[in-house]
Amino acid sequence: MSDASTTPAAAVSESPRPSRRAHLTARVLQIVLALFFGIASAAPKLIGHSSAKESFDAIGFGDWFMYLTGALELAGAIALVIPILSGVSALALIGLMIGALIAQLTAFDGQNALTPVVLIVPLAVIAWVRRNHTAELSARIRGRG
Repeated sequence: MSDASTTPAAAVSESPRPSRRAHLTARVLQIVLALFFGIASAAPKLIGHSSAKESFDAIGFGDWFMYLTGALELAGAIALVIPILSGVSALALIGLMIGALIAQLTAFDGQNALTPVVLIVPLAVIAWVRRNHTAELSARIRGRG
């Protein structure tokens, strides 16, 4: 006999729901960041623009890493606007931005180190507001296992 309050679905429904204003703010941030990551950040990497190539050559990982990073940014951008994936996407993009911060500090002497930090803040807001989506996704995945 299982207690309904211990099931993953019950845990999702019991967590406090963010306000309507928080949802609207998160949605606007999701759209703006999806456009940024998809167009301004991923596109130059995926088309092999010279500025992106120079940056990744300086890091020392070569073209393959540039294309991988661009693909991850594009996937994250798309997932940001899919409700069930938005929280996980924000967390994954935070991880990517931590990597970018490390690269900025080590390979570029911190020239643009503030950029990933500035992007982490709205991504953290999205991850927090969409935490119920993340919990729901986690419950769905565990339920199928």
